Amino acid sequence: QTQLVESGGDLVQPGGSLTLSCAASDINLDLYMVGWFRQAPGKEREGVSAISRRGSSTIYADSVKGRFTIWRDTAKNLVYLQMNSLKPGDTAVYLCAATHYGWSSELDAATYDIWGQGNQVTVSS
Repeated sequence: QTQLVESGGDLVQPGGSLTLSCAASDINLDLYMVGWFRQAPGKEREGVSAISRRGSSTIYADSVKGRFTIWRDTAKNLVYLQMNSLKPGDTAVYLCAATHYGWSSELDAATYDIWGQGNQVTVSS
């Protein structure tokens, strides 16, 4: 069964930066829409960002717009999420997800059918 693997999560101070990576073992991520989601304790899963097949389009939640950047490295079969100016409110488990569906409902978790296990990001002084 195809699974995604996230990496790069860490403890970082407010105002700091992190870059998360999403890798796939047996699919070409360039052929999938890929999204990043986060889930904090006691809160619903929130769509953070998504990138279309082949990377021609991107979308961001209002809460991260201007601070986070998503992009693909096709040669490495990776999707990254660069997170700058991190705030304590960004603390969550971050998950990447993929789907064969086209550019639609990009930040809706129900759109995606392949998920990673998640990686903890903690923003605290």
